[in-house]
This record gives sequence, C-alpha cells and structure tokens, in this order.
Amino acid sequence: MAWIDHALWWHVYPLGFTDAPIRAEDSRTGRGLDHLTSWLDYVQELGLNGIALGPIFASKTHGYDTLDYLRIDPRLGDDAAFDRFLSACKERGIRVLLDGVFSHVSTDFEPLRRELENPSANASEREFDIDMEADGGPAPRVWEGHGELARFNHDSAAAKDRIEHVMRYWLERGIDGWRLDAAYSVPAHFWRAIIPSLRQDFPGAYFFAEIIHGDYCEFVKEAGVDSATEYELWKAIYSSIEQKNLFELEWTLGRHNAFLEHFVPYTFVGNHDTSRIASVLGADGALTAHAILYTLGGCPALYYGDEQAFRGIKEERIGGDDDVRQAFPDSPRDFFGEGLAMRDAIAGLIGVRRAEPWLVTARTEVLAIANERMTYRAHEYGGERFIDVDITLEGMPRATIRDAHGTVLWSQPQL
Repeated sequence: MAWIDHALWWHVYPLGFTDAPIRAEDSRTGRGLDHLTSWLDYVQELGLNGIALGPIFASKTHGYDTLDYLRIDPRLGDDAAFDRFLSACKERGIRVLLDGVFSHVSTDFEPLRRELENPSANASEREFDIDMEADGGPAPRVWEGHGELARFNHDSAAAKDRIEHVMRYWLERGIDGWRLDAAYSVPAHFWRAIIPSLRQDFPGAYFFAEIIHGDYCEFVKEAGVDSATEYELWKAIYSSIEQKNLFELEWTLGRHNAFLEHFVPYTFVGNHDTSRIASVLGADGALTAHAILYTLGGCPALYYGDEQAFRGIKEERIGGDDDVRQAFPDSPRDFFGEGLAMRDAIAGLIGVRRAEPWLVTARTEVLAIANERMTYRAHEYGGERFIDVDITLEGMPRATIRDAHGTVLWSQPQL
C-alpha cells in the first residue's frame, strides 16, 4: 500500500485556527503557525497522521485571494515559522498538504495589475482572463461573481508556468501534496499539462481536486489527479441523519462503490465551507456521521474542531464563513462541554480505522434498511475481511461497529 492509503487527515483552516485578523476591521492579532505547531501532539493522540492545510500564502483577506504564492501570509508568520511547522510534522511522521488556490487570485495580485496596464492583443498570451471591451478599459473577469477575485487564463502558457513553478517550489520545500481548490472551475486539460512532470520528480506526491458536482470519475481521469472531494457522500450522510431517511444514504453508497472502481475519494462530513456538523445534527448525530465516515472506503478527513463538537453556521454574506473557521485555544485543557467525550469517541473510531487499514478501498453492502435503521457491511476489496455497522436514528442517533465474529469494536456513547 502507498502512504496515502494509510493517511487520516486533520483539515485545518490556518487563519481561523490561529485567530488571525481576516479583514481590516478585525481586532484579532493572531498567534501564527507556531500555535498550530504546538497542537501536533494532540493530532497524534487522536490517531491522525496528516494535516491538510487551508491557505497559507500571502493574501488580502480570507486566504483565497492570493497576493503572493511564494510568501507565507504575514498573519501566520514567515518562512522560519513554516519550516518549524514542517520539521515538527516530519519528526512525528505527519504528512502535510497545501491548499492550491489556482483558479483565481486577488484583483490586487501584482502580476495581474501589470498585465492590465499593457495587455497583449493576443488572448492566448494573456496570463489572466481579461475583458478587453470592458467599460473604462481592460478589466479582469471575476471568479463566480466575486468582484475581488480575478480568474487566470488557464489556456495560456504563462498561467501554466506560474502555477507549475509554485507547486514545484513547495514540493521541493518538503510538502507531500496539494489540494486543488475549485478545480471544477479549471479545465481538466490544465491539470493534465502540469501534474505528470511533477509526478516524475515527486513520485510520492498526492493531488486531489475540489469537485462539488458533475462526473467525478471523468474529471479524475481527464485531469490526472489522484482523488476528488466526494460532496455527494457528505450530503447524503448528514441529510439522511437529519431527515431520518437512510434510503438516501443507501442510494449514495451504490454511487460510492462505483467511484471506488476508479479512484479513492477524499471523504469528509465537514469542512471550511460547510456548517459545523454538530450544529446541523447535534453532537450525537454528528458522532453517528463520523462513525459512517470512518467505516467506508475513502481517504477520510476530520475538520478541526469537529472532534470537539464545535458549533457554527455558514451564511451567505461577507464574513459568513467566520463562524465555521474558529480559533483553537491554548491547550486541550481549555475545552469543555461535550468536547472531551466527543474527542475520545472519535479517537476510538480512528483507532478502528487504523486497525483495519483495508477499509481505504472497502466496498459497502447494505444488509438491512428502513427509514431509521440500517445495517451495512464494509468488506475488503478482493479479500475476506469485513465489519458490520448498525445505524439507528430512533431516539438518539447511534452507531455500533462489529467485527466478523460479532464482537463490538466500537459502540457510540451518549454525549
């Protein structure tokens, strides 16, 4: 098995984790990457061995409006702080992924400003997607209606060269791979033109694409990436529990098995763009969701704070993500409420996953199904090992995991 088959991720939004100011009016001062470094023992104690970082490059506000791809965001520190973090991860055997925001940049990105001053008449020579007929002169075309985000021209050699250089630079610095942000909004042939040369020089590197909808398998194949975010599974898990309709999950598990024929999906029940799972389902429902996550095929990621039953609702407004991108305290001693019990229960789930590494490519068979009850079997692909998972939504949501002998491996406590 390759290292990625054993990877269990902690997904962290660094600007939020370190309490960095996001906008000019914020009064927070932030703690920098050293604050995250101080939590690495906690990551290991959970049983995780990978950190998937959100944006860490110099940006204007929330990290997805990049100003400089080769400079650590000053709100997080400097190169030395990043090197300390990476070195501490390597000492512990923790893999590190960076978030590559390569579909767009800040409209204040200096190379964009220079190009706008004297854009080439030949569209294929322009690095950025520029509207030459805009009122007031050439203007950048924005990404998905966000006026502060300007699109690259992904058909240009200049965009390819810049982005390949950035990816290579940080791989040379020692990271283990890339999350390709909003990859669905970039032509698949763009990734296909970049990734093979990176694989040649960094054969162990991992590349996964953020895909929200569409043909996951076709995109993975055409783009040449290793994996994609399985939003279908995320939606089915929380919606089935919330609506007490496990038939939705049953249907999606069929799709999930089909995806596994082509690639190992990057799976999750929460991330920096979604409402906290405990706010949607309560702590007990959120724990059931995690039990499902860790007993299915895939490469699972735990969004930081979900293991402490963090709450937060995403809203469609400026600053509407802040509530789901919270700061972490000084130490685990500062957590309270359901947090400690939730952490211990999820650590137990991660322990089951680590003890059964074949689950990464497991296929799932539904053995019994009703609106509020389901039993499914996760069985080893090409082998004989299996576990059975009982889910009930009658009263308090709960899950039980049994091995092939009927022995209980994990039983959900009431939080």
